[in-house]
Amino acid sequence: MERRLLLPMAAGLLLTGKAVSASSAWVPTRPIRLIVPFGAGGSTDVTARLIAEALGARLGQPVVVENRAGAGGNIGSEAVARAEPDGYTLLLTTSTTHATNPALYGSLPFDVQRDFAPITLTAFIPNVLVVPSSKGIRHVRELIELGRRKPGELNYGSAGAGSSQHLASALFAARAEMRMTHVPYRGGALAVTDLLGGKLDLLFSPLVEVLEHVRAGRMTALAITTKERSPLLPDVPPLGEILPGYEVRLWNGLLAPAATPKPVIERIAHETNEVLRTPQMREKLAQQGSTPAGGTPEEFAGFIRAELPKWAELVRISGARIE
Repeated sequence: MERRLLLPMAAGLLLTGKAVSASSAWVPTRPIRLIVPFGAGGSTDVTARLIAEALGARLGQPVVVENRAGAGGNIGSEAVARAEPDGYTLLLTTSTTHATNPALYGSLPFDVQRDFAPITLTAFIPNVLVVPSSKGIRHVRELIELGRRKPGELNYGSAGAGSSQHLASALFAARAEMRMTHVPYRGGALAVTDLLGGKLDLLFSPLVEVLEHVRAGRMTALAITTKERSPLLPDVPPLGEILPGYEVRLWNGLLAPAATPKPVIERIAHETNEVLRTPQMREKLAQQGSTPAGGTPEEFAGFIRAELPKWAELVRISGARIE
């Protein structure tokens, strides 16, 4: 897979000086729902709650997080696509719901571009490759050598077929020219538990979900899936340093139902960008291993368009398909 198919940060989106103009035409008069299409406690939920609290303070109305999990994020996404386009129902979308799922599912009950109004990209998130410390593996090359020596014997977990963990693992196997066995779970937390119990050999996981175990010495972090090292694990190299060209960068962002009035979109985008610029939010996201993004609604729309073929290629490599 050529470098053009990897998942780089969209140029110019990382909190550029291209500010979104504030609009005084819309002022919310009641609480706003922020739908998270995944369960409570995961990295997406954590990010949503951080942004919701700060955004509510700027808008003068509470932003209430509501978890609507199921079908790989499609249930929550559909709820927002069908909601009134009045600014009071938003979605914290992810690279899974709006880039992977269109290629993964035979059909979706919504169109990821037609049925949503982009507001702003909010954050980029790395996955980290971890193994049980009890395995004694200390370097990616050791893992690759083991995988090549024992084709199909290494097993890796994921949050399910087509999840970011699955796609990151499949790309790793393809780049490393080795064969591994996929063990899908109904959620990443279960995979983490089995990795700790020695039932899995490796796992690609959002950094925040395994950081505590790495720091406690229960897991060994071998590599980060992004180009840059994480400040939380500065000694852990990007996987691309060992397998040139490898990069998988997760992301999330705010969407509203299509036909939401432009002044509403502009106001929410402006306030969200202001939130993402604050040192407090940058620090809180950094503690989760995330990097704040930002940008205009138009930039976010273009970013999603560009991401769709990249994640579709990862789905193709993985062989995942859900009818």
